[in-house]
Amino acid sequence: MSQSCPISSVRIDSNVVRVISFQVVVCSLLLLWTNEYFFALLLLFDFLMRAFRISYLSPFYLIANFFLSSFKIKAKYCDESPKRFALYLGLAISFILVLLVIFGFSTTSVFIVTLLITCALLETLFDFCIGCKIYYALQILNPWKIND
Repeated sequence: MSQSCPISSVRIDSNVVRVISFQVVVCSLLLLWTNEYFFALLLLFDFLMRAFRISYLSPFYLIANFFLSSFKIKAKYCDESPKRFALYLGLAISFILVLLVIFGFSTTSVFIVTLLITCALLETLFDFCIGCKIYYALQILNPWKIND
């Protein structure tokens, strides 16, 4: 399955995704630097709002839209499905992160935060989405495909 063929009919602005990814990096670095679980909760809250399509309550989404509209950056559209899958992976990682931080598993939480930072940095700097690559691989390897 080619990555250029549409997976769904819904398209989203990949610039918004990249600005949100940058904010995830900043928030994650603040978590590493301060060890304040507030930043882990902020990540979880933001991922939850976007996953449940309540973007108007997502601080990262609101900041990204404000930034892009202020600088009049033209939208660059991509398929929503792989990005949504990556969002769910981020939600799962942030949920695990909150649990690790609250229960004091600092070494494991540093590993999880580093994983989140790495994925978000790849998206921010290179428009390379690890979650999207996993999504495409799952589409190709899907054992439940119905062969006509």
